[in-house]
Amino acid sequence: MTSEQATYDGYRPGDLGRVIWLHGDYYHRHWGFDLSFEAQEARELAEFLCRLDPSRDLFLAARLHGQLVGAIALDGAAPEGARLRWFIVDPRAQGRGLGRELIRRTLDFGRWAGHRRVFLWTFEGLTMARRLYEAAGFTLSEERLVPQWGGMVKEQRFDLPLEAPSADSPR
Repeated sequence: MTSEQATYDGYRPGDLGRVIWLHGDYYHRHWGFDLSFEAQEARELAEFLCRLDPSRDLFLAARLHGQLVGAIALDGAAPEGARLRWFIVDPRAQGRGLGRELIRRTLDFGRWAGHRRVFLWTFEGLTMARRLYEAAGFTLSEERLVPQWGGMVKEQRFDLPLEAPSADSPR
């Protein structure tokens, strides 16, 4: 991919399939996750997109040359806080700051929407993602070893309290 300025926008037809393909391909190739992972991601993302409420939820895509190369979502329906989900950047587009920008824009939206806490679940070993989460202020709050996706995974929960947006914060 050439160096072009990324654009950021919401859902477009085809994004669901592309996000699931990115997840399925990456996590199978690098972590050996089986069909249960891809099926769970597809089912849950489709359900989220069908109930997305723009006053509390966000689906955000990063695009280069019009093609989705990164995505993230904020699910504001959870009672314990907004949940950051489906964060991924195509490995061919990494190193351009897209991940950092997706997280920044998502947290800005979370503040605007009035969320006071954001949390996420990931697993041990995703070093680059963990660096981005911690740089944004997330802290590790829980770890547990679970059998899923064709193996044993050490899940990790990260939490971030959000402050209210300033009066001059753009939406």
